[in-house]
Amino acid sequence: MDVMHRLEREGHVATLTLDRPEAANALCFPMLLHLRAELEALRHDRDMRVLVVTGSGSKAFCAGADLKERAGMSPDQVRRFLVEIRGLMDDVAAMPCPVVAALNGLALGGGTELALAADIRIAADHALMGLTETSLGIIPGAGGTQRLPRLIGLPRAKELVFTARRVAMDEALAIGLVQQVVPGADLATAVATMVARIAANAPRAVEMAKWAIDRGSDTDLRTGLELEERAYATIIPTRDRLEGLAAFREKRPPIYTGE
Repeated sequence: MDVMHRLEREGHVATLTLDRPEAANALCFPMLLHLRAELEALRHDRDMRVLVVTGSGSKAFCAGADLKERAGMSPDQVRRFLVEIRGLMDDVAAMPCPVVAALNGLALGGGTELALAADIRIAADHALMGLTETSLGIIPGAGGTQRLPRLIGLPRAKELVFTARRVAMDEALAIGLVQQVVPGADLATAVATMVARIAANAPRAVEMAKWAIDRGSDTDLRTGLELEERAYATIIPTRDRLEGLAAFREKRPPIYTGE
């Protein structure tokens, strides 16, 4: 069966590419199931330091849910689809390693929600984003109403959801929806540079930093500081912590093994 995605590994980096260019990389039901199974396997790969998520071609990152498929679904099937697409976004957000979304083109509806589930978003300058669901008589159902306000603030998020308008990358950068915008021809290089900077650091330290940030952002400061302390405590016994100190003392690049 065509799984409609590609997984490539290069060293400590995995790249997951949505591969339905003829459908603007829209998410259909079989694709969701395959992607969730792939992420479950990747989640347990302790050798992986960064996951990149992108789309096939240069026109679309992900156009969201496959509306042609949706039109033939019963209400019960729609509910099941929503469970799976929400699960996919949660799977992406819950990856222990950092996730970088490489926005190679259009990212609407579930495509924007997929990008929001990543930790870092780097976009080609021709890309477009938007939670356009209200124009279709529905609402964002894969985390958009929750992740977008946490990223760009409540008033801006409400305006974007209520109007269903598309956001060009100059605005996306200005409001913090993406971290970096580059010409389309330079997207792969920009992503590779970011990924290399992350992968060069101690993987368990990066993992625990992500854990502390994510868990702490949904709680009060005092609890967040306690979570940070717990995360730090798990790093103290690691060999990589000692390697970092030794490399600093010896004025050389550290060699981290994840131990």
